[in-house]
Order: sequence, then C-alpha cells, then structure tokens
Amino acid sequence: MRLFVAGLRKLVRRPATWVTFGLLVGLLSLILIAVGATARQGGTRPEAQQALALVTFPGAYTIVLSFILGLGGLFAVIYGAAVAGSEWTWGTLKSAVARGESRSRYQLLSFAAIAILIGLGLLGAFAIGVAGAVVGANLAGVSTAGLGDSADLGKLPELLARGWLAIVEEGALGFAIATLARSQLAGIGAGIAVYFGEQFASIFLPDIVKYLPFNAANAVVATAGGGGFGGGGGTLQRLEPDTAMLVVVAWLVGALVVSALFTERAEISG
Repeated sequence: MRLFVAGLRKLVRRPATWVTFGLLVGLLSLILIAVGATARQGGTRPEAQQALALVTFPGAYTIVLSFILGLGGLFAVIYGAAVAGSEWTWGTLKSAVARGESRSRYQLLSFAAIAILIGLGLLGAFAIGVAGAVVGANLAGVSTAGLGDSADLGKLPELLARGWLAIVEEGALGFAIATLARSQLAGIGAGIAVYFGEQFASIFLPDIVKYLPFNAANAVVATAGGGGFGGGGGTLQRLEPDTAMLVVVAWLVGALVVSALFTERAEISG
C-alpha cells in the first residue's frame, strides 16, 4: 500500500499526467463542437446525418466514450511508456531495488497507480466530452431531450467500466514496451509505431487485426455505426463487445506478466 500511494502521489505531480489529459479533452471537445458548428451545412446528406449523431442524445453517450477509446488509446500507450521508461532512465527503480523492494511488486504497483489515474482521467474526459456534445447539439440545433434518458444513463456505469479496462490495457502495452526498451523515448516511439502500424494493417489483415490490442479495445463498447476514432470505421470487422473484453483482458495480463518477468531478470545498472 505504501508503494501504491507513493506512486499515485508521484504521478499526480508529473507534468505528463496533466499534459496527456489536457490534450485528450482538448481534442475531444474541439471535434464535438466543430461537428455541431458545421453539421447543418451538410443538409440531408448521409455524411451530415452521421455527423449529427455525434451530438444527438442519448446515443451521444456511447459515441463520446467510443471517441475517448480511440483518441485515448494513443495517449494511454504514450503515457504508460513515459512512466515505465522513466523508472529506468531516472534511476527510481534502481533506488527501490536497493532499498530491498521486490522488482515485480514495484512494477505492478506502479502500474496500478497508472490504472487509477487512467480511470479518473476517463471520468473527467467523459464528463467534458458530454458537455462538448451538449454545446455541439445547441450549435447544430439538435434537441438534447435524450440527455436524461434513464435507460441509457443506467448503462453508463458498465460502459465506463468497459472503457476503463480497455484504456488500461492500452496503457499496459506502452508500459511493457518501455520496460523492454528500458527507455522513455524508445518506448514512446515504439508504442506509437505499434498503434499506427495496427491501424495500417487493418487494410490488409482485417480478420487478424481485430484481435490486436487497440482494435480489441475499441470494440468493447458497441456503437450503432461500429466505428469511432481509430476504430476502423464501418469497413473493419470488429469483435463482439463481450469477446473483445476477453481479448483485452488477455492482452492486459500478458503485458503485465512480460513487464514483471523482464524486470525480475534484467540487469539494473547505471
């Protein structure tokens, strides 16, 4: 518990935590407000109607969360890599081991702190995203009567829990990559390459890519169009949400096991 609380305090004070959150909510709000401001210009075209769905409640709740999964996936892998890489480059892991701390325990508790902050960031981003969708709906002249729909509000806790697990899995992937690289920059660069490489591979290997970590994470929340930012849109076959959850858990556990095992056996010097 002591290590976990210390990890939380350390991460809360890090600029990377606030920069990552700020970029996510800034981009999300900008997209939703821009959609509301321009959607009516498209008239009755299918593209315009699809854009209006982003700011039409109650469906906007699920779509906002889907956008967060797509946008947040890239930020999560970068954030996880930045935190894990700093443990090696800044010598904090070495200091902890010198004090007699278990290597794998230290790594797992460090990631547990990351997971908690990701959860808090998800809640904050979702609240700001919903507010942005309301603003976008007002700009587009769309009714917000569905904002208080009790059936959809009742589903939000489960959807947010699914979204949290998905983004935590993506953060764990960045965490594992940076641990293997033992470097912040190498971990971030490799994490970004994996993210965009997976999106590019969806053009050629859709049946395989849907089981890869980012596409599986995007599929844990079902949307009417099957899309979402970074999710491959309607042209990419996606897993069923429950199947995607199992795949996400497998990737999450695998990433943490790899991180713990590597840290146990790695030579810590410098």
